[in-house]
Amino acid sequence: MKKQGTYNGYIHFKKIFILLLGAVTGLLALLAISAGSADLSLKDVIMTLLGWGSKQSSIVVFNLRMPRIVTAIVAGIGLATVGCAMQSILRNPLASASTLGIAQGAAFGASFAIIVLGAGMQNQTLDGITILNPYLVSICAFVSAMMSTLIVLGLSHYNKVSPEAMVLSGVALSTLFSGATTLLQYFAEDVKVAAVVFWTFGDLGRTSWREVLVMFIMVVVALIYFIFNRWNYNALQSGEETAKGLGVNVDSMRISGMLICSLTASTIVSFVGIINFIGLIAPHLVRRCIGSDYRYLLPSSALMGALLLLLSDTVARLVVSPIILPIGAITSFLGAPLFLYLLFKEVGKK
Repeated sequence: MKKQGTYNGYIHFKKIFILLLGAVTGLLALLAISAGSADLSLKDVIMTLLGWGSKQSSIVVFNLRMPRIVTAIVAGIGLATVGCAMQSILRNPLASASTLGIAQGAAFGASFAIIVLGAGMQNQTLDGITILNPYLVSICAFVSAMMSTLIVLGLSHYNKVSPEAMVLSGVALSTLFSGATTLLQYFAEDVKVAAVVFWTFGDLGRTSWREVLVMFIMVVVALIYFIFNRWNYNALQSGEETAKGLGVNVDSMRISGMLICSLTASTIVSFVGIINFIGLIAPHLVRRCIGSDYRYLLPSSALMGALLLLLSDTVARLVVSPIILPIGAITSFLGAPLFLYLLFKEVGKK
């Protein structure tokens, strides 16, 4: 009876933790909307969202800031959920879109579109660089990112490689795509190299509501798939043989899961550029608080990813305002020390 009460209390704690994450993310979103040069108070933002704001505040909130904030939330949810699922599918705590060559593949595709296909720089202003044909860049980035995944999945299907070998294959492809991107830049004109570098910085402000909708649909589909397979991921934590004994088709789940992960990550990266560490660090943060039960780990990782990316974007916008810092650099600065701390703390326990 006492054990049952302890278990129920632990489950209750996990639910409260998820609710708190959601509440903090929502509050941070409101603060992020109010922060900026337009000098909107939190009350003005709430009144505008309820339809009682002025015309000027409505333009600022709905046309300028909301697309960016929603992009941060949707992209953060998608990247963190993909990282959480990949770490289970491949049974590797370092698995993420960045370590499996997806981000590097997208960077090569964008570079190819800008340098070779002529989707380069339209003009250069004080606000940054404008890409001449952003849709062509996004399509090429998506196709190239998926190439990396298809190669890894092809090796897995035909040669029956282990999850560890899949991760190593992703690392090798990351190096290959990075080298190819460097060669393209080496022979390109200066202005095109500048456009490539600008794209790879990552920018949550380059999306319109149309791109946000595409990302949202992909992320929702991925979330539904991952949550539907939550018990399979739990079974896989005890080893492949145990999972197979419980009726889980491990090979099929791994291939389909990796495909969904790659589609989601490729879609996000193709629209917003390279964003590091969100998919890697968010699952580790929440895992330390609520454990590895994927019934609760998946939604909490999603919310933590949204919170981290939203926080990073807010820092990027405000720290040297009116200049907006590259979001990829901010996530790396925030994520790398935190990940090292968690890593050495875990080693210290052992």
